[in-house]
Amino acid sequence: MQPHNNEKPVIGITTGDLNGIGMELIIKTFSDNRMLDLCTPVVFASNKVINYYRRLLTEYPFNFTSTKDITKLNPKQVNIFNCWEEEVPLLPGTLSEPAGKYAIRSLMVAAQCLKDGELDAIVTAPIHKGNTQTPDFPFTGHTPFLKDKFGVKDVLMLLYSNELRVALVTEHIPVAKIAGTITKELIQSKISILRDSLIKDFGIDKPKIAVLGLNPHAGDEGQIGNEEQTIIKPLLDTLQQQGQLVFGPYSADAFFARQSYRHFDAVLAMYHDQGLVPFKTIASGEGINYTAGLPVIRTSPDHGTAFDIAGKNEADPSSFREAVYQAIDLLKQRHTYAENTANPLRRGRIEKEKEGAEEKIEA
Repeated sequence: MQPHNNEKPVIGITTGDLNGIGMELIIKTFSDNRMLDLCTPVVFASNKVINYYRRLLTEYPFNFTSTKDITKLNPKQVNIFNCWEEEVPLLPGTLSEPAGKYAIRSLMVAAQCLKDGELDAIVTAPIHKGNTQTPDFPFTGHTPFLKDKFGVKDVLMLLYSNELRVALVTEHIPVAKIAGTITKELIQSKISILRDSLIKDFGIDKPKIAVLGLNPHAGDEGQIGNEEQTIIKPLLDTLQQQGQLVFGPYSADAFFARQSYRHFDAVLAMYHDQGLVPFKTIASGEGINYTAGLPVIRTSPDHGTAFDIAGKNEADPSSFREAVYQAIDLLKQRHTYAENTANPLRRGRIEKEKEGAEEKIEA
């Protein structure tokens, strides 16, 4: 999507759980006026919630413009799009039904504005599954909700930092159900989305992907499970024959211990903790979560609601700030990719000119 004013993208921001650290992250991030040079932020909340947290964070100069019309935004200030007027009881650090209810209100309104083209991307603060799953929101998190909202066949949870990119075959499901969920079709779908995202969103023409095994030691030749031999390896062999650079299955412990991920553009893990434990250890709090496979951009920090420090002015906004930066960068990369692929002749000319310039430099 081309940014609304051809200069700064309009970025929607959801509150996350109102009793978590989401509002603190938002205030700390956008109290730095330099962020307004990069984007026009729209926070989907209410003035009352904003003012409550401003009183807890008095050292952060957070100024905003309030609006109920998404088409009338102030590009020089943080915009608060009022999604509700009623008073919401706020108890930082506490899991409560109202805090989850209004977190979902924020998300649903922002997602609809994104779908309607009023936003260029969204950045979502963390929600908690303990107070968000209801008949009106029967989802385990943001990723399945956005998949349903935008009507796509499949999406991919992709976490990345400067060090590595890790994607997941299965996400928030019980460990007891993981093996039965792993199929050749599911892995192939995730690899396809991952390759497509690496090309379009990250500018990698020929992505090289590592695929982890499901069992300890990648099954040890069938001694500790046979999913590697019957599902994963045959699929990778087929994809390699088609010219795709996909390799594995690798034993997860040795793969990360030896820093083998440095030789690949991305890693596909079979389940949540297999990929996220090493990722969060390596990313050191600066990783972000990206939903690949959508026609739109959605990023988020790579952590949760952090109830233990909510309301104490201890939350580190590094990952949230990085999620905003990456949403902007992903928009630019998608726009560049769309321009280049829309006119293959122009792209070929640019590459030839680049090669000619490099030859002159070498000469």
